[in-house]
Amino acid sequence: MDKPKHSLYRYYAIILIVVLVLNFIVGPLFRSSLQETTTYSDFLDSVEERQVENVQIEDQTVYYTLKGENEKTYETGLMNDPELVDRLNDSGATFTQVISEPVNPIVYYLLTLFLPLFLFWWLGRRAFKKIQDKTGTDSMSFGQSGFGLGNLGKSNVKVYEGKKTGTTFKDVAGQEEAKENLKEIVDFLNNPEKYKTIGARMPKGALLVGPPGTGKTLLAKAVAGEAGVPFVSISGSEFVEMFVGRGAAKVRDLFKQAREKAPCIVFIDEIDTIGKKRDGAGLNGNDEREQTLNQLLAEMDGFDGSDGVVLLAATNRPESLDPALTRPGRFDRQIPVELPDLHGREAILRLHAQKIKCSKEIDFNVIARASAGASGADLANMVNEAALRAVRDGRKSVVQKDLEEAIEVVIAGEQKKGSAISNKERMIVSYHEIGHALVAARCQNRAPVHKITIIPRTKGALGYTMQVEQDEQYLLSKEDAYHRLMTLTGGRCAEELIFHSVTTGASNDIEQATKLARAMITRYGMSDNFGMMALETVNNAYLGGDASLQCSSETATKIDEEVAALIKRAHDEAYQILNENKMKLHELAKYLYEKETITGEQFMTILNKPAEIPTTIQ
Repeated sequence: MDKPKHSLYRYYAIILIVVLVLNFIVGPLFRSSLQETTTYSDFLDSVEERQVENVQIEDQTVYYTLKGENEKTYETGLMNDPELVDRLNDSGATFTQVISEPVNPIVYYLLTLFLPLFLFWWLGRRAFKKIQDKTGTDSMSFGQSGFGLGNLGKSNVKVYEGKKTGTTFKDVAGQEEAKENLKEIVDFLNNPEKYKTIGARMPKGALLVGPPGTGKTLLAKAVAGEAGVPFVSISGSEFVEMFVGRGAAKVRDLFKQAREKAPCIVFIDEIDTIGKKRDGAGLNGNDEREQTLNQLLAEMDGFDGSDGVVLLAATNRPESLDPALTRPGRFDRQIPVELPDLHGREAILRLHAQKIKCSKEIDFNVIARASAGASGADLANMVNEAALRAVRDGRKSVVQKDLEEAIEVVIAGEQKKGSAISNKERMIVSYHEIGHALVAARCQNRAPVHKITIIPRTKGALGYTMQVEQDEQYLLSKEDAYHRLMTLTGGRCAEELIFHSVTTGASNDIEQATKLARAMITRYGMSDNFGMMALETVNNAYLGGDASLQCSSETATKIDEEVAALIKRAHDEAYQILNENKMKLHELAKYLYEKETITGEQFMTILNKPAEIPTTIQ
């Protein structure tokens, strides 16, 4: 099998380093072991004692050997000594003088430095050319056949010929709206005359926006696969260079290659790397990144959609892009690639399940409902985790519990089966989790409890309560949000009610409750005091959704006070629910303590039957 290019680079680099080390380090050390420097007086003493065998005078240095020591050479500086020739004649030594011609410094450096580098570059170029001829790969990087100065302006694009992307719209699930938008581009590339006849112009560019893992790159490959045209792909980070002008040169080279391969799809991933808003923060407002962006804008103006070159780009930060890049005539369309809904998640699960052996009894709808908020990449990872779990348990096919456990692995991590927590802590965790579940069950319109466990997980959770919505929920009413607040405070309330103390186990609940209560007041308009007033803006909606306040310091203080009051009210009502159902709290916590994991059906069966005499966990 032929070595990859990067291995050959490393191979030749090692050879060059070895040669340089042998020439400049090992060679002088070896020579120094056979050569000794002496004083001129020692040299004269040896001459007078007739011990000198051979003498060679070169420039201002005298090299000589002693009788019986022909393998070792002595070296000393030449002094102004007119009688030296007579002394050497009298001693019987043989001697000569070497007159060296001066070497031109330019020739010296060319021979010792540039010639080896040139030979190294030439050998590498020939080796890479032979590999390309042998492998005949469909994917190659322009400008990688050498590493000389001619490669500075090359764009390292990946080119996939025709349908060899290996991806079509059948390989993309859960993004039906995005596929419908892109099918028009495919039709234009296949039937351009139909659009030219009516005078329609195809959009120059389409911007795919959405959270990470939703399939933006996969959709771009599917467009090329459906159209049967070359797919030219490059990442925005590859345009970023230390030297001014190189990024712009790569942009020019990218569009040159695209025109040569038209019709084709040009895909720039993470375009926000080079397409950020210009703010003049660079040197005179004209730094390397801005030069690259300016060149990209100029190139987009320089080609027509009728040429058959369609530009696709992907980003999860559309709000950071320069307005000149997203205006009509450049990126004419923005295609949302959002997180999949319930039907989309089910379709994605079924698509990835086709690649593994699955039991026919698997209910993908249940798995889809339990994985709300998961991206396509998350769901693919869940299916793979389920397959790995089936292999570990010795099964030949994936069953329902494998997929359910895979969801928990992605959410909370693997089970820490070897973790030994004390009985007292297990008892606290049991009451804590039942507190969440009991409050959720007593609140109207809350998602049913699906599973409760007190088995520790690798991501830090000592236990958790899983709730699964019956249907996809798109709107959150004020009552739903408030009941969710009550559910979040239920764990802490159970600790206070039973143990008259609190622990650190509610830290994540407190964080989520605070975030939800603040959003109700500042963004959702669910406050009687502020009403429909936007007090907070969301930044990077697709990357975590960090929010920043847009109000005065006095208003921010009032917001903090109202958030605290809202959480306290929810806490007090949750505490009241648990106090009224204290017998059930004991009964359910004891059952969870003994079983470690219970299902939602088991929980509801015990909750709905007549209460027993309250007992405590021993």
